[in-house]
Amino acid sequence: MYNSQLTVFVCVADCGSFTKAAEKLFISSTSVMKQINSLENHLGLKLMERTNQGIHLTEAGKVIYKHAKYLFDYSQKAIEEARQKMEIYETTFCVGTSILNPCKPFMDLWYQVNKNFPGYKLHIVPFEDDHESILSEIAALGEKFDFLVGACDSEQWLNHCNFQQLGTYQHCVAVSREHPLAQKERLTIKDLYGETLMMVKRGDSKHVDRIRDEIEQHPEIKIEDTPQFYDMEVFNHCVQTRHVMITLECWKDVHPSLVTIPVEWDYPIPYGLLYCKTPTDDIIKFLKIIERQIQ
Repeated sequence: MYNSQLTVFVCVADCGSFTKAAEKLFISSTSVMKQINSLENHLGLKLMERTNQGIHLTEAGKVIYKHAKYLFDYSQKAIEEARQKMEIYETTFCVGTSILNPCKPFMDLWYQVNKNFPGYKLHIVPFEDDHESILSEIAALGEKFDFLVGACDSEQWLNHCNFQQLGTYQHCVAVSREHPLAQKERLTIKDLYGETLMMVKRGDSKHVDRIRDEIEQHPEIKIEDTPQFYDMEVFNHCVQTRHVMITLECWKDVHPSLVTIPVEWDYPIPYGLLYCKTPTDDIIKFLKIIERQIQ
């Protein structure tokens, strides 16, 4: 992590002799002198005075010696810290979590199978649900995260990751607590007549596209396209406009001003584990165990 000539320089200074330093370093005296000369030329400084009484450091040499010792100590600490981090990394699953993609389903699985991974720990990594940056978070699987958990049939998401299904969530609708529909326990399509229905635009989610296909058969319902991926601003917009929004049953507690209501339809969407395109052996082992667990 530093110029190897500094090691020779410090050794000569400590030994007070080229010969003694050469013996300690298991190289020739000539090689020691060449490396000192090369270091002095590189720095443009005179570091040592050669006298009949031995080697003495110049004032510049004393400064370089002091900082070289500090550098050696700092480098050793850096290497040790890096080794500790590597040991932690090699025995840790990093799991992403956010408001819309919480890690709880992973945690529930982990405590069923963690006996198969003695010495492993979990590290929870928070991230933001931002419709503009979510794809970069998905692409960080394998680096920032080992796993994310979420509802997923997005073609764009699946271009960046692999997916193992754990189950399904049902599509519902959400409305402001002040909306007239908020008092209903269950809705029909006709309950949405005269409403503006917020949903992601066509083309990325085949399951949402099926809902759109049905809604478009009812011209009494106006469709408003949202950003391709939901974030908190989409939920805020639903509250502020008092529109109706397509949502998932698992998001019922995301926004305290919204009520999630089931609809008389059957449009489930798969949810499960997202992981990188080139998983490590321990991730593959975990996935195989989980696959047996959910069968």
